[in-house]
Order: sequence, then structure tokens, then C-alpha cells
Amino acid sequence: MGSIDLVIFDCDGVVIDSEHISARMLIAELARRGVEVTPEYVSRNFLGRSYPVVLAQIRGDYGVDLPPEFEVDYRRRLLEAFERDLVEMPGVRKVIGDLAVPYCLATSSSPQRLARSLEICGLSEIFAGLTTTASEVQRGKPAPDLFLLASEKMGVAPERCLVIEDSLNGIRAGLAAGMQVWRFTGGSHLRGIDLSWTSEATPHGQFASYDEFFRMGATLTAGAVGR
Repeated sequence: MGSIDLVIFDCDGVVIDSEHISARMLIAELARRGVEVTPEYVSRNFLGRSYPVVLAQIRGDYGVDLPPEFEVDYRRRLLEAFERDLVEMPGVRKVIGDLAVPYCLATSSSPQRLARSLEICGLSEIFAGLTTTASEVQRGKPAPDLFLLASEKMGVAPERCLVIEDSLNGIRAGLAAGMQVWRFTGGSHLRGIDLSWTSEATPHGQFASYDEFFRMGATLTAGAVGR
């Protein structure tokens, strides 16, 4: 593992356990419009992508142009579900607190959804002033723009950044940015999902629990400073 001066966390499916909620609500909302999709389809095509990309994918695959009210209904029902069910990933708060290097968050979520998600989970203060969203770049994942902007804002060279991602598109984006990438597979949305199709983009490491984080990168913990 090369020297790391910044850890960039994805948000959904990495810091907060939100992707299973988003997938469930999207599948239900699409079904209301006569579009039937599976959890595997959502995982393959939508993880790590922004909402406009999701709409374009559905249009291309199903020939359906979803009306503007679809987004309004989906976002309303999604936030209602977040209020009931959203939690942070077990162990992520402790890992962040024990890091010996700076950290930030880079996400495909909208600023509004991100702000409310962090607020619900009590993480707003931890990431205050340390977030970058897809609304700030022209190209979302799998393009490297989001992660490159996050590293630029933090003043750290891309090759000295470590990206924590769950999605294939996020892994592609981190690798394209010239960063080291670890895949987190502990989110509820990946349970029981065949991930063999993601082998086309290979991360530098993979872990399923934040208990494993510092075993993979011992120099990243504050306890390792001065060793």
C-alpha cells in the first residue's frame, strides 16, 4: 500500500446503509409505472450513479420516459423511508475518529439528500465542510471528476488518496482518478447479490466490515503515528 494522505469515503452504501432502501423504493416506484426491475438490475446499473443517469438508463432499456412527477414522488417516498429506516454503517464512525490522516466524502447524491441523510444519522458535524457532490462536476461516476475535485479541495495529490467505494461505477471512477481504491461489501444492499460481474474493475483491497479497516491499512490509524 502506497502512502495515503487522504481517505475519500463514498456516502450511500459506505458511510450510511441506504442503498437497500433506495433500491426497494425505486423498484416499487417503477412498478407503479409498469416497469419491472430486479434488485440485481438496480445493483448492476444504478449503484453510484446520479438520478439523471438512472432515468436515461431506464429510457434506453425499457423505452419509457418517466414524467417529472416520478422524481418528486420517488424522492418524497425515499426520504420518508430514510426517516424510518436509515442508519450509519456499523463501525464507520469509530474508523473516522481513529484515522491518522484527513478524510472527506464524495457522493453522487444531491446536496439536499446528502444533507438530510447525514442529519438523520447524526453525521452532519463529522462531515461539515468536507463533502463533494455530483452537482459540482460535469461528469459523474464512472468518470473520475468527482474524486478529483474532492482531492483538489482537500489539497492532496490523487495518487496519495484512498477511495472507499461499494459500487462498480465508483471503483471505476477511483481507479480512473489514479487513486487507490478499497471496496466495502458490508452494506445490506449487497447481501445475496452475485458480484462476479464487477470483476472488470478490480480494487486494490476489499473488506466487509469496518472492523477490518485498519488490518488492511495499519498506517492509517492514529495509533500508528510515529511507528
